Amino acid sequence: MKKLTCHHKRLKFTYIKVHLLVLFCSIFFAKGLSAVQKTGDNYFHLKLNGVEVGIVEDLSAAEELVLAARKNIASQSSQLVFLDADLTYEGEEVLWGYVDAKQAILANMEEVLRASVKETMHRSYTVKVNEYMVNLASAEEVTAFLQAAIRKYDTEGKFSVELVQDSSREVNVLTAAVVSTEEKEKEEEKPGAFLEAGIQARFTEMILSAEPNIEKGFDDYERGLLGVGFTEKVEIVEAYLPRQQLRPLEQAIEEVTKEQEKNTVYEVQPGDTLSEISIRVNIPMDKIIEMNESLEDENTIIREGQELIITVPEPELSVERLEQNYYEEIYDADVVYVDNDGWYTTQTKILQEASAGFRKVIARTAYLNDQVVSREIEKEEIVMEAVAKVVERGTKIPPTYIKPVSGGRFTSGFGRRKAPVRGASTYHKGVDWSVPVGTTVVASSGGTVVKAGWGSGYGYVVYLSHADGRQTRYGHLSKVLVKTGQTVKQGEKIALSGNTGISTGPHVHFEILINGSQVNPLKYLN
Repeated sequence: MKKLTCHHKRLKFTYIKVHLLVLFCSIFFAKGLSAVQKTGDNYFHLKLNGVEVGIVEDLSAAEELVLAARKNIASQSSQLVFLDADLTYEGEEVLWGYVDAKQAILANMEEVLRASVKETMHRSYTVKVNEYMVNLASAEEVTAFLQAAIRKYDTEGKFSVELVQDSSREVNVLTAAVVSTEEKEKEEEKPGAFLEAGIQARFTEMILSAEPNIEKGFDDYERGLLGVGFTEKVEIVEAYLPRQQLRPLEQAIEEVTKEQEKNTVYEVQPGDTLSEISIRVNIPMDKIIEMNESLEDENTIIREGQELIITVPEPELSVERLEQNYYEEIYDADVVYVDNDGWYTTQTKILQEASAGFRKVIARTAYLNDQVVSREIEKEEIVMEAVAKVVERGTKIPPTYIKPVSGGRFTSGFGRRKAPVRGASTYHKGVDWSVPVGTTVVASSGGTVVKAGWGSGYGYVVYLSHADGRQTRYGHLSKVLVKTGQTVKQGEKIALSGNTGISTGPHVHFEILINGSQVNPLKYLN
């Protein structure tokens, strides 16, 4: 009985050992349980943006998982996404421990990153025209934006805007091309064919179809819009921008098509008058005079080639176009000039008045926005001949005028003023420089002395008559050094300054007269 009991105890001990071995093996081979060596921290609890996302035994794998999570989020959007990705960990040294599957950690990281998106940069397009820039949401909006600029003139939809690669730029920059809708449809049926755009295409077509030996009738000419294009260079660049920096399409169209006043230069043409220029540029004459210091009033003589500043309303993006149309119009013949070498350029005389004619024409007109740039008559039928205006004009350069004293302090301008002393005029007909008594006074321009002596309110005074018909006066002198009838040169000494006549103190009073009337001398001094 005792022997049996010992055997029973031995079997029970063996049974326990086997179960312990099985338990040990099951623990060792269990999923996620890793045997680690004792080498310092080897078991890491990961946190992404402060949120626990899993446990790993290798930190390099954690970094790879963060990159993979970012790529997955970026690939799910066509936009450029900015987000926080702050990976932290807590390490410890263990003999045994469970680690999480990579896919589980990756899923956790993606969930945390989606909640951490800071800003989304949308794929967009920046359009630049000179100094004007606008950001639009898509290429379709860019096309609609540019199409709106030409729609004002292309009411029939003959032309359309295309975005093309700018071959002159090394970087990836687009530009705008205006193409004929009809020609585009034809070319699309011919793969590989070169497509000319806008006005150039119309010129090419007209050259190829020209029949110089056949006289065309008025009905044989194409009428309406022949070509259209942009004057400024349009640059379009793809960019990623936040939503708040994108401009609504309607607002962008209003900005680019709204006319704004801009200063430009008008060159005086043969036969031009201020009134004719005012009508041509659609600006009131008084405003043109106000913008140009060289113009004293509406009677000021203007010369061919003279440049005048005018204000013209222009949009941010200017459109040039070419039209061909039929007209029946009253017309004027070109002015005929007869040069007179004995006259100054300020002198003119009408030898023959003009008489308008009447004609039928086919004309090709180039426009910049709403302004006519040039007009070429393709066919003309004169119903009544116009008579040209004939004008005799001088060719000699007129005399120049200089300040009559050296130095001095400018004390009184031309025009209305409060009378400085009793008896003085309230409308000052010249200009004054304060100088000490005895300062040299010189001839402003070469001429002939017509008066030299006492001149009532002027005190001692000198009058000079000049070759261009103008006259200068020098007043309040202390001493006159010339005589009536004497000829003097520009800059020649004619008197000494003083304080004679009705005067407020030692100074020189200077006047310029044109056709017997005083004008502001400062406008004529060199």
